[in-house]
Amino acid sequence: MSLMPATSRADPRAEVVASGLAHPWAVAFVDGRYLVTERPGRMRVVEADGKVGAPLAGVPRVAAGGQGGLLDLVPDSAFASNRTVYFCFSEPGPGGNSTALARARLAADRSRLDDVRVIFSQRPKVSSQNHFGCRIVEDREGALFLTLGERFSRKEDAQRLDNHLGKVVRITKDGAPAPGNPFVGRAGALPEIWSYGHRNGQGATLAPDGRFWMHEHGPQGGDEINVPQAGRNYGWPVITYGENYGGGPIGEGLTSKPGMEQPLHYWVPSIAPSGMAFLTSDRYGPGWRGNLFVGSLKFGYLDRIELADGKVRREQRLLEGVGRVRDVRQGPDGLLYLLTDEDDGKLVRVLP
Repeated sequence: MSLMPATSRADPRAEVVASGLAHPWAVAFVDGRYLVTERPGRMRVVEADGKVGAPLAGVPRVAAGGQGGLLDLVPDSAFASNRTVYFCFSEPGPGGNSTALARARLAADRSRLDDVRVIFSQRPKVSSQNHFGCRIVEDREGALFLTLGERFSRKEDAQRLDNHLGKVVRITKDGAPAPGNPFVGRAGALPEIWSYGHRNGQGATLAPDGRFWMHEHGPQGGDEINVPQAGRNYGWPVITYGENYGGGPIGEGLTSKPGMEQPLHYWVPSIAPSGMAFLTSDRYGPGWRGNLFVGSLKFGYLDRIELADGKVRREQRLLEGVGRVRDVRQGPDGLLYLLTDEDDGKLVRVLP
């Protein structure tokens, strides 16, 4: 794997569509506009001309603080006919908080959410402000993948199948375990679980071939890209390419162990990845079609990743200094869009 030059004549440029957003976390494309979540607990419509609307009514109360709040957002694949959106957030409750997934209808005038219903709540709730995960992906069968963090203080639970900490779950749009899940009918295992041994996945997407991809934060080093397969164990915290904050091995300091999957790619040092999208358009030239794009919170750039034979071949840092990139999406126009997670957060269009 090689690192491409950070700058070239073909580099894209950033165009600010909207600013003044408070720690925006996710952007969706609806009605020719942008629907954006803000971590403190607000959802807003940004008009095509960049005008930021008032907060929508109907958003449930969130446990805002630390990494928690109103997080990911995706429209249903049939949004044009049903106006349904799915969003996840840190849900307060007995014992602390946990990641919850809700569905709702966006009113025709885009002023409120109607028929809001929580369809999944991570168990158990934990007193923590860290590691919520919370990326949503609809697969080709119409099921929903949701990444769930291990809440930092409960990392060992990522290896147990009787809880939702450090897992990817796959559910129907009504919140039931999705057909075909690997642990349905297995004693002592929750039937929603798709894969386990994850740390804190804040980027996820469906590849052009329909496979589910995600990335997750390592501790100090060891951020990973994974392609989670049904029933597989991705190792955290038994194996990792990272180390404890401040130095020193985690557990036995292992990077591999039989029965545990290796990441498709990992970063040392950490880039603190967030947001993830495959480019399926030719808007940036045919050489970028099929590339994977990941945001870096730590270093404030967009990472372009060339893949070959299922492996990372090269990486290129784009838009260095753009800000803490929290979300990366391809819009209906075939262009990439970013959100920067800052007090004065921005919605950015990536121009060829």
